[in-house]
Amino acid sequence: MSETGIPSTRATPVPGHGLLRDRVVVVTAAAGAGIGGATARRCLEEGARVVISDAHERRLDRSLADLEREFGAESVAAVPCDVTSEGDVRALFAVAAERFGRIDVTVNNAGLGGTADLVEMTDEQWSRVLDVTLGGTMRCTRAALRVMREQGHGVIVNNASVIGWRAQRGQSHYAAAKAGVMALTRCAALEAAEYGVRINAVAPSLAMHPHLVKVTSEELLTELTRREAYGRYAEPWEVANVIVFLATDYSSYMTGEVVAVSSQHP
Repeated sequence: MSETGIPSTRATPVPGHGLLRDRVVVVTAAAGAGIGGATARRCLEEGARVVISDAHERRLDRSLADLEREFGAESVAAVPCDVTSEGDVRALFAVAAERFGRIDVTVNNAGLGGTADLVEMTDEQWSRVLDVTLGGTMRCTRAALRVMREQGHGVIVNNASVIGWRAQRGQSHYAAAKAGVMALTRCAALEAAEYGVRINAVAPSLAMHPHLVKVTSEELLTELTRREAYGRYAEPWEVANVIVFLATDYSSYMTGEVVAVSSQHP
């Protein structure tokens, strides 16, 4: 059992097999213990060179220091980025391409949630969630495509959510944003195919991390956990494993797909 009393994972982490050896990967919202941080670590374990970014510079610096100690300073770099800022996004991809010479994979993980019934929701609440979660994914996808078009290759993996399919009270803004990420993924994939670029998305259900515990009641987390077939939540690295798969050549014929990381497709 976890500290929250919710059943925790019994899964065992999978060791790296060099699946991304010498690839250059950019991961947004990668500071901390969530899916972004787990993805950066898994990519490094698979032999990639990784550029992590985040709007929280202090956390980003700590994450960079931790990863440098484990994987070496030559394998990882950090660039602060607020995905709602076009200037920040352009700078992120320019620095990443300059540092490592190219960008093979982009993982668009940045997103913002919240809980509010629609009748009480403010325009600011709605706009902020949409701008970070959907607008940020669009800006980073656009920036990545501009680099990858010139290269003639690349992979983009977006972080959606099963809430883009499933209804949940108080989540109109977040659900709309994540459904938008799914639609963006499908449409952009058709355009990117001519450049030799694949675009897919993952749709996690419940991946536990410290921030989620802070902003979600234990009662709701327990209810959501019980809905899962295994009666437990996913660890962030379990979602990262699927992102790694989509980033590798093992998924070479997949594009425009949204892969549910859950017990079932809604």
